[in-house]
Amino acid sequence: MQATTKTGSGPRVERRSIDFVPEDERHGSPAQQFTLWFGANMQITAIVDGALAVLFGADALWAIIGLLIGNLLGGAVMALHAAQGPKLGLPQMISSRAQFGILGAVIPLVLVVIMYLGFAATGTVLAGQAVDQILHTGTPAVGMVLFGALTILVATLGYKYIHMMGRIATIVGVLGFTYLGIRLLISQDVGALLGAGNFEFPTFLLAISLSAGWQLTYGPYVADYSRYLPSNTPARKTFQASYFGTVLGSQWSMTLGALFAALALPKGERFLDGQVAFLGHMSGGGLIAVVIYLVIVIGKLTVNTLNAYGGYMTMLTSVTAFTRKTGVATWTRFAYVVGFIGLSVLIAVLASPDFIANFKNFVLLLLMVFIPWSSINLVDYYLISKEKVDIPALYDLNGRYGRWNKSALITYAVGIIVQIPFLAQALYTGPMTKLLGGADISWLVGLVVTALVYFPLAKRTSNAPSHMIYPAETGQEAVEAVTDSAPASPAG
Repeated sequence: MQATTKTGSGPRVERRSIDFVPEDERHGSPAQQFTLWFGANMQITAIVDGALAVLFGADALWAIIGLLIGNLLGGAVMALHAAQGPKLGLPQMISSRAQFGILGAVIPLVLVVIMYLGFAATGTVLAGQAVDQILHTGTPAVGMVLFGALTILVATLGYKYIHMMGRIATIVGVLGFTYLGIRLLISQDVGALLGAGNFEFPTFLLAISLSAGWQLTYGPYVADYSRYLPSNTPARKTFQASYFGTVLGSQWSMTLGALFAALALPKGERFLDGQVAFLGHMSGGGLIAVVIYLVIVIGKLTVNTLNAYGGYMTMLTSVTAFTRKTGVATWTRFAYVVGFIGLSVLIAVLASPDFIANFKNFVLLLLMVFIPWSSINLVDYYLISKEKVDIPALYDLNGRYGRWNKSALITYAVGIIVQIPFLAQALYTGPMTKLLGGADISWLVGLVVTALVYFPLAKRTSNAPSHMIYPAETGQEAVEAVTDSAPASPAG
């Protein structure tokens, strides 16, 4: 069946949720993946993430190099997930049922929802500050509520509008961040900022972990935004567009963050006290500062919409594991999104005083629970099932994937436990971390060990079909082999 590339196909308001996207509703091109992920990373939280590497001890130059290494490594994993979208036509976390079982997948799904809430809340803090700077309400909580309402609107409208926000954020972010970079070069001695300090291995590894963690936490929802691409879209092109978009956007923002933090350090706690106000001051104040605040709001709106949209579909995936539904009405999506954003705004209001410290610990802790999931998903999809999935069975408790997959769940637990000795958290520092001088490499240990444990187990217990099996009503060619779509013994 020849894939369509009609960009205007389908309704204005998205009607699909966790169900399969048929070929006649596919549209778009890989270039849209570039603008979405570039725009999603051209935002203030990425600046804060880069600044953390300096604020917690790294020299600016080595922080920037470490951030680049982490973005390159983590971005590759993220883009491998993105490449699954066109072929599967499914949200990312639904495909986890092929590895964990339909009920077993709920376990990492619950953790994914917590991740979305955390990022939505921390993003709302900064966006609320920007709205407050524009409106001069004197109460950041008012800005947070207004920003939450905007997020609800775009997330409810769905896929097309999210990609539209990505294009807008790309243009606005390039203009705004280029201006800030020029201001920095003109007003400050950037050479001195880069030349100060010495190389320290633990803080260098921290910089790598911060940016790698940033990229890896996109994994659970990145395919949500490539699943409408025509199924014959080359995986290589989807990978490249997502990879370069996320790496270039994040590295640009994080580099600015590292330089801003290095600039602020000799002058006290200016960056720590108010990241949004600091950028407004860097812009020169006045009307141009208002423009920069708008840039911040647009960038945060893009990525917070991703969190709300992904959070809604993750919650729906968890619930439908028990209700066996394959889709929901638009009003149901609205209810999920409102509940999700309402909770994230509440968290933002309560957590804002300790934002910097909480954000650093949050990002690093997320690595511990999502690295094993990502490793299992990628190993299974690319090495075990070799990109072949029985899509109808993902919704069938009695199908080939079954309720629980013990091999995946045990490996997932091992992948989390093995990281504990290497953690460097506020509440716990592992013994191996102390030997490494405080460097946190738990994410790397979790990624490698999980893959090594899962691969031989999955080879013995795999129920993967010999070819792709699509829902019969879509008319896809791969549905023809009835024998392969028959239920197999449930895994585990």
